[in-house]
Amino acid sequence: MTGERTTTASEGRSILMQEADAIRSMADRLDGSFDAAIELLLACKGKIIIAGMGKSGIIGQKIAATLSSTGTTAVFLHPAEAAHGDLGVVARHDVVVCLSKSGMTEELNFIIPALRQLEVSIIAFTGNLRSYLARNADVVLDVGVAQEACPYDLAPTTSTTAMLAMGDALAICLMKRKNFTDLEFALTHPKGSLGRQLTMRVEDLMAREEALPLVDEEAPLADLILEMTSKRYGVSGVVDRSGRLTGIFTDGDLRRLVQQGGDFLGRTARAVMTPEPKTVSPDLLAKHCLEILETYRITQLMVCDSDNHPVGLIHIHDLVSLGM
Repeated sequence: MTGERTTTASEGRSILMQEADAIRSMADRLDGSFDAAIELLLACKGKIIIAGMGKSGIIGQKIAATLSSTGTTAVFLHPAEAAHGDLGVVARHDVVVCLSKSGMTEELNFIIPALRQLEVSIIAFTGNLRSYLARNADVVLDVGVAQEACPYDLAPTTSTTAMLAMGDALAICLMKRKNFTDLEFALTHPKGSLGRQLTMRVEDLMAREEALPLVDEEAPLADLILEMTSKRYGVSGVVDRSGRLTGIFTDGDLRRLVQQGGDFLGRTARAVMTPEPKTVSPDLLAKHCLEILETYRITQLMVCDSDNHPVGLIHIHDLVSLGM
């Protein structure tokens, strides 16, 4: 069994190297056509449409998704459906990216004359530079491979890997040319961890109003402890007569008082609080709030407005629960 596993792993390694070599070869052949494709896509005043059949079509769907999530809106068009009415999605000023290893895909080539009548620009991904598709494209990107990983050189494997890699190269180059930021990326991925970090703000997560633990500076320690424990955050803010935050008291502070011993229950909140605590503003990004909590190794922060009035409390558990 060990020998079989070793042989299988060796075969797998060989296949991976074959596909990697195909991408390296494609990179070596990359020329001004790639620059022309980038400029054509950047200048597009309409939509970017990706079209392909079979396995190439599946790769096309992934390329369209990658473009859309990196700042270049794209849609996938099934060539067979296009010939039966879906071609209506194509309009002048669009750019159509056609994927075909052979360049002779019947369903795809059938719609080429219609695309030409619509006066759209065509970018071809193909390994056959003399094919019908290549001859009718404005820009041709060579994605040809020496051989498929399939032992019969039939199943699309290495060729689809090459198409996918070329699509990634286009998408990321466009992303860089457009100065597409991480915040813009997060806006297209709001449910992902990065999206939550870069779009959610402290005010979206903080405890507020009745849930906010606060006591006056002159409140006795007993009231401070009751407020801290009843709100279940292990902390309470301390405010002056004008409602501005002047200090904070945590369950850690309480434990230290107990360890010191003596009569401390008669003391006021002002006497036991930690003055001038760290605070954050409601509009601070959750990501930056987490960085503050981790830097100072604390578990919660009071949230204050521009006049230092407490408006909320943010706990590290609120951030961790969102996958941050």
